[in-house]
Amino acid sequence: MGVLEDLARARQAFERREWVAAYDALSGAQGAAMPAEDFTRLATTAYLLGRLNDFIQAMQRAYTAHVEAGETLAAVRCAAQLAMVLLTSGEGAVAGGWAARAQRMLADVEGDVVERGQVLAPIMLRHVLAEEYDRAHELALEIIDYGRRFDDADLLATGLNVQGRLLLYSGHVPEGLALLDEAMIGISTGDVSPIVAGTTYCSLVEACQEVSDFGRAAEWTAALTNWVGAQPGLVAFTGQCAVHRGQIMRLRGAFHEAVEEFELAVERYERTGTPAPAGLAMDECGGVLRILGELPAAEAAYARAIRFGHDPQPGLAMLWLARGRTADALAAVRRLLAEPRDPVHRSRLLPAAVEILVAGDAVDEADAASRELTSVAESFGCPGLKAMAHHARGDVLLAAGQPASALPELRRAKLDWQRLEAPYETARARLLVGGALRALGDDRSARAELGAARQAFHELGAPAEESESARLCGPAAPHGLTDREVEVLRLVASGRTNPEIAAELFLSEKTVSRHLSNIFTKLDVPTRTAAAAFAFGHGIV
Repeated sequence: MGVLEDLARARQAFERREWVAAYDALSGAQGAAMPAEDFTRLATTAYLLGRLNDFIQAMQRAYTAHVEAGETLAAVRCAAQLAMVLLTSGEGAVAGGWAARAQRMLADVEGDVVERGQVLAPIMLRHVLAEEYDRAHELALEIIDYGRRFDDADLLATGLNVQGRLLLYSGHVPEGLALLDEAMIGISTGDVSPIVAGTTYCSLVEACQEVSDFGRAAEWTAALTNWVGAQPGLVAFTGQCAVHRGQIMRLRGAFHEAVEEFELAVERYERTGTPAPAGLAMDECGGVLRILGELPAAEAAYARAIRFGHDPQPGLAMLWLARGRTADALAAVRRLLAEPRDPVHRSRLLPAAVEILVAGDAVDEADAASRELTSVAESFGCPGLKAMAHHARGDVLLAAGQPASALPELRRAKLDWQRLEAPYETARARLLVGGALRALGDDRSARAELGAARQAFHELGAPAEESESARLCGPAAPHGLTDREVEVLRLVASGRTNPEIAAELFLSEKTVSRHLSNIFTKLDVPTRTAAAAFAFGHGIV
């Protein structure tokens, strides 16, 4: 009688999504007489509580019980679930064995059954992990068809999720996001099982972050947080939920809170025995620590990301730039730009690449990268990426000595970031707007923008940018000369040749010639001698 009471209590707790209570009751009721369906419930609760080994053992027992009872289709479902979980846990060979067993069992089943679609799910995932995207897409379409024909919400969500992500990576971002939104319908109605629901939630938010659709990411992160919070004791998916909360906190300028979330994510990933995804958390953490000026801590975070098997570029290159290692940063982004990437991952590289190339006076390369970013942003249609593209384009035009063309791009970037409630990015755009206004001779307006940027950086705790704002708020160079143009003019006045200036400032001779052309135009002088006379007359030398 005690075992039957335990099972009844466990089933009730399972339906209420009280996973700890369900797990404890099911564990206490384990025995040879426990029905196979209850072993499946035990496996599900074990997975959701982060007990991967317990999930595997319980699902294997469920499989065996179904086989012994002659319940072939139920056994196939267990085998398919084992294959899916083992694949996502890095056990590819064992997962392949379970998927093959499920397929072999189905060979003896007549007619079309929903289990054929369920067995396709781990096969599709295997092709995704192998980057065999064409075949994965074909299987996703088959799975969606099974889901619709058999009214299986899990299959429909799984297929739409993968099809949507693959469309993103092929550059069809609006279409892909629409499918991901559709995948969430079954979750919002409660028709999708907890494991598939959590997987789909996390996939959607990750996709929104990847394409810089920050508004959608914030909305779904809030929904994911509520979904997790409504299930006491839930451990699975909480690591990724913490990563996404940290990303939104970083966007909103809550930097210290974001660092705490990223550290929490690592702790939860390690608790579930799946530490590999923690690399992304440490990559994100390194970027926030760099903004806070905690450069040694940022480097340590990137090192941890690498140990978890995650490549923290281009964030690491941005850290090198902050430490004055411009040549290393340039070498890294040039190597990254030369590597083949899908449009989504290319879009995540380009903003940092433009910033580093501009800082290294590789303006022609930065111009090409910024134009590519603009094209990608227009194709994706995501507000965050559009803001990045306007910022990058304005940065390049300003560096090329075209402040009049840069100003509208930078103002658009500032407005876009304000709409996205992103104070740090807004202040960075203000910094460049101030530089453009100063170059155009409007010093009063420039000081207003620079002062606002300085105050924002101070409140955010971004010391490097606050210092740069304070420096730019100082006395303006005459005739709108940029800092780099002042350096070049000073060396011209001291008698240096173009090759000598290039060597001293680590620039190309072509870049030096461009700076000289801008100087002559701004000062309205025809020769080096006249420019040198201006420098002596205005105290530049």
